[in-house]
Amino acid sequence: MKSLKTTYMGIELDNPVIIGASSLVTDTDKLKKAEEYGAGAIVYKSLFEEQIQLEAFQMNERLTEFNDLHAEMLSIHPGLEHAGPEEHLYNLRKAKESVSIPVIASLNAVDNMNWIKYAGLLAETGVDGLELNFYQIPWNFNKSAKEIEDEQLEIIAEIISKISIPVSVKLSPDYSNILNFIKRLDKAGVDALVLFNSFFQPDIDIDKEKHIKPNNLSNKGDYKKSLRYAGLLFGNIKADICSSHGIFTGADAIKLILSGASSVQVVSTLYKNGLKQIKTIKNEIEEWMESKNYNSIAEFRGNLSKSRLGNNPFVYKRAQYVDLLINSDQIFSGT
Repeated sequence: MKSLKTTYMGIELDNPVIIGASSLVTDTDKLKKAEEYGAGAIVYKSLFEEQIQLEAFQMNERLTEFNDLHAEMLSIHPGLEHAGPEEHLYNLRKAKESVSIPVIASLNAVDNMNWIKYAGLLAETGVDGLELNFYQIPWNFNKSAKEIEDEQLEIIAEIISKISIPVSVKLSPDYSNILNFIKRLDKAGVDALVLFNSFFQPDIDIDKEKHIKPNNLSNKGDYKKSLRYAGLLFGNIKADICSSHGIFTGADAIKLILSGASSVQVVSTLYKNGLKQIKTIKNEIEEWMESKNYNSIAEFRGNLSKSRLGNNPFVYKRAQYVDLLINSDQIFSGT
């Protein structure tokens, strides 16, 4: 039997297949089924600050809809307040109690104080770790990249100082120099980096001339940017590297581990193929390891990272792009 043990956020996992944050495992039956199929860990659905704010606003609108209907009427409802994140925290506690594998909370906030406030509340539920999703949309023309990064680093430092569980950061690739920012995150004490997040992007229906909400599932092969950066980061940071986005099969997972990732997060493949795909990915990794005579993940992790490619260190650099251009005629002619 091959050992698939690995680490994520410094936590030992039985295997590298992690279910990424989504609605897939928000009920107990699905959580148990995911554990049964062999998930290494589960990242619970994200707590969104904006969702809480929207729900509170909608509740207030409903409560005050008929205020002042009568000249002497101020309100027809008792003084009620939105419960805030309590429902999410309750469900997260239930999730943690229902399975024995690690359960990781996920947070996507906006306001600096709420990042810290909600991180503390999530940590108190008993989860094994906390994943922070940095979804920064540049909209201020006068704010520099350094200002954005410095602000995010301050949030992380404050969170790490106030909670005792491991912290990971799930990033967008859209930073000026993602390697430099990750190095700063690593120095700040982050336990893992997740590369990369799948963010909703706007689209337009040209017939109706309105914005629409497109399907946000990733496609097989979308992991290539994660593969590049995992290969560049391996051996250069202390934090664990977790690859995400477009990982559908065991072969995909193997590629990311060879480049330097210690684990992978899967979501879209589970929506398309069901939770049973977890077991399929695990089996495919084991079969490949058997064919290569590897007994553990550690034996081949990072073997194709930049730090170990002594004879061909340019594969992660611009030279590969130049090589593609030079040989484009043969590549696209099928010769």
